[in-house]
Amino acid sequence: MTAPLIGLLIVIIIIISGFVYFNNYFSKPIQFHDIKIDTKASFKLNILKQISKKNGIKEWELEASSATLLKDEEKAVLLEVSVSFFTKDNKRVHLTSQKGILNTKTHDMTFSDNVKVAYETFFLVTDKLHYNKKEHIIYSNNSVRLEKTDSVIEADSMTTKLNENITILKGNVRGNFSENFDIK
Repeated sequence: MTAPLIGLLIVIIIIISGFVYFNNYFSKPIQFHDIKIDTKASFKLNILKQISKKNGIKEWELEASSATLLKDEEKAVLLEVSVSFFTKDNKRVHLTSQKGILNTKTHDMTFSDNVKVAYETFFLVTDKLHYNKKEHIIYSNNSVRLEKTDSVIEADSMTTKLNENITILKGNVRGNFSENFDIK
C-alpha cells in the first residue's frame, strides 16, 4: 500500500519540478549576441519582385533574392537578380546577374558579376551591363560576347535598343560564324 503512495508522490514531485523548470526556462528573456547592424541600410527585403509599366505596357519584371535600400541614397542593392525586359512587340529579353543596383527614382539599373542575357536563340555574356529606363535600352561599356549555336561575336561595347529590336556592337568587333548562321 505504501509503494503506490510513494510512486504517486514521486510522479507528483516530477510534474511539479518539470513545471517549475519549464516556467523558469521560458520566462527568461532571450539574449542575442554579436548582432551586426548595417548603418547604410534603411530597409532590407528578403525577396523583391517589381514590374515596371509605361502607358500600360510592361517594360520589365524584376526579381531579386534580396534588396537593401540605402539611407540617403536613391539606390537599392540587389542580389541574385533576374530581369525580363520586353520589346515593343512583347518579346522577352531575359537577364541574370549576381549583383545589381536599382535607382529607386529613375529605375535605371546596373548589373554585375556573371551577367548573362538570353534573347530567343542568342546569349550574351559580359562583366557589367546597364539599363536606361527613359530610353529603354540595355548597354555595356565592357567587352561582350554574343553567342548563337556555333557562332560567336565579341566587341568592346554594346547597345540594345529594346523598342527597335536593334543591337549595335562597337570597338574591335570580331567573330566566328558557322555556315548556318542566321542573324534573325
